[in-house]
Amino acid sequence: MAKCFQVKSPKEVNRLKIALRNAANAIGNLKDSTPLRDFFQRISFRKGRVSAISATARKLGVIIWNMIVKDVPYINPDAYLFLDKKKLGIVKRIQSKSLNLD
Repeated sequence: MAKCFQVKSPKEVNRLKIALRNAANAIGNLKDSTPLRDFFQRISFRKGRVSAISATARKLGVIIWNMIVKDVPYINPDAYLFLDKKKLGIVKRIQSKSLNLD
């Protein structure tokens, strides 16, 4: 009987994926505090550097996609809005609890 050999095709090289991951890694190595670097650091602290690179690369990809396809300009936020909303919610909760204690 003749042996059947599986022929494996070589893996595709996704150059955009490599470029985004390299950019995310460079963002992680920044010394200055920027919103993307802060995002990278938060993810890195919780899940590790490899996951942080992937998450930041995806975030960069979404930013670039919105800029190209939807013509939305990138606005660099000074602080993440959801963190401010979260802090505001905590402050309101503490105030309401303090009023209930009186």
